[in-house]
Amino acid sequence: MNHSISLTVNGTRRDFVLDDPRVTLLDLLRERLHLTGTKKGCDRGQCGACTILVDGKRINSCLALAISHDGADILTIEGVARGDQLHPVQAAFIAHDGFQCGFCTPGQIMSAIGLMQEAQAGNDPERIRECMSGNLCRCGAYAGIVDAVLEAQAGADESSQRRSA
Repeated sequence: MNHSISLTVNGTRRDFVLDDPRVTLLDLLRERLHLTGTKKGCDRGQCGACTILVDGKRINSCLALAISHDGADILTIEGVARGDQLHPVQAAFIAHDGFQCGFCTPGQIMSAIGLMQEAQAGNDPERIRECMSGNLCRCGAYAGIVDAVLEAQAGADESSQRRSA
């Protein structure tokens, strides 16, 4: 039995017919849309390499059934930059060497953007570490990642203050 779903992926509405209701968001993004920036790491929700934003919330796309997110707004790493202009989190990751091999970087960046939108961590490095704890880096770039999130968060705070003034 086929199932039809619609998703808005990186700002573009996409319609899918699923012949298997067990298709995950990760596999749908990678195999049907060829958005390979979202990585398949452990495939068990333990490493965070597959982190995407669904309706503004961070999720492990390897554990999410596509059919259960019909109508959702999906943001992947491919939808973060604006043309040639990097997202402030991406720029901060480069500035602070927040990645080494790069495999976990898309999930780390998506998680950082999500935690900033959730306004959970503020400028507390320990809280940022806790909020990013679902994303593993086997290269050990954690210090750079926390510094990058702090810089991006400070930029977001300044931008917010300018808008409200």
